[in-house]
Amino acid sequence: MKHTPTPYHGWILLDKPLGFSSQQAVTKVRNIFNRAKAGHGGTLDPLATGLLPIALGEVTKLISYIMDKDKTYEFTVTWGEERATDDAEGIIVKTSDNRPTQEEIVAILPQFIGQIQQIPPIYSAIKVEGRRSYDLARKGEEVPLKSRTVTIYTLVLLETSSSEARLEVTCSKGTYVRSLARDLAHALGTVGYISTLRRTKVGPFLEKNAVTLTKLLEFQGKSGIEGCVIPVDAVLDDIPVVTLNTKEMDRLRLGQRLPFLEVPVGVSMGDILVCKDSKGQIGALSQWKEGVLHPKRVFNF
Repeated sequence: MKHTPTPYHGWILLDKPLGFSSQQAVTKVRNIFNRAKAGHGGTLDPLATGLLPIALGEVTKLISYIMDKDKTYEFTVTWGEERATDDAEGIIVKTSDNRPTQEEIVAILPQFIGQIQQIPPIYSAIKVEGRRSYDLARKGEEVPLKSRTVTIYTLVLLETSSSEARLEVTCSKGTYVRSLARDLAHALGTVGYISTLRRTKVGPFLEKNAVTLTKLLEFQGKSGIEGCVIPVDAVLDDIPVVTLNTKEMDRLRLGQRLPFLEVPVGVSMGDILVCKDSKGQIGALSQWKEGVLHPKRVFNF
C-alpha cells in the first residue's frame, strides 16, 4: 500500500542560518515536512539570521497576517565605509574617517523614532516600473526609488566601540534596517553599513522559540517532529473568536455568507473574526457586516 505523507498545518519558527536566502530556507523546511505546501512570513537577506516564520499547508493562507506584524532586529553598524548594498556584500562607494562617540549616537536616536521617511536600498526587491530594483542596480541603471513612511517604535544602543555600534530596533512592516543604518551614519556625519543583522521577534513569535535547521534535520522522518509545529491560529490571538455549529461552518467553508448576530462585545461592523467549531478548530476568518459573516479565508484541515 502506498504511504500517504502526513499533512502538516501550522508554523515553523526557523532560526534562519547565515548564507541562506529565505526561499532556500523554505525549500529545506518543505522537504523535511514531506514536501508540504509552505511559504515564509517576511524575507530575510542571505546575510541576515534569526526568526523566519514559515507557514505549512493551509496556514499559508495566513502569511499576509504575519507579514503585517511589527518586527524586532538586532544589528551592527560598521562606521567609515558606505557600501552599494548598504550591507557587507556590496562594494565600497564612499569612506569617512569620522567615528561617532557613544554620546553622539545616543543623542541622535530620538530623531529616528516615530514615523520617519526612508528611501529603500537600491539593492532591494521593490519594483520600479515592473522591474526589481536590484536587477536595475546590477545592470548599472538608475534606480529612482521614492521615500516611504515607516514607523520606528523603539531604537536602542546596546553597545559601541571605536569602529561599530550594535543596536536594537522594533519597527513596522516595510522598514529596511539597511536604510536605517545608512541614514544613522549620515546623521552622525559619517558613513556606515550593516555588518550583522538578526531578527528576534515577528508579531507574537519570539527568537527563543525558534528551531534551527540542524535540529529539524535531526527530527526528519521521526515521530515527534510535529512538536516543532506551532498551532494554526498562533498569529490570530488578538482577533475575537466566535463558535459555530457544523452546518454554519460548512456554509462558510463553501464561501457562503452567514447571518450571525452573536458576536463578542466590542466587535464593530467591518471587523475580522476567527470562526471556530465546537472542538476549537479554526475553520474560517470572516468579516462581520450588518449582522452577516462574510468569509475571507477558509481552512480545510
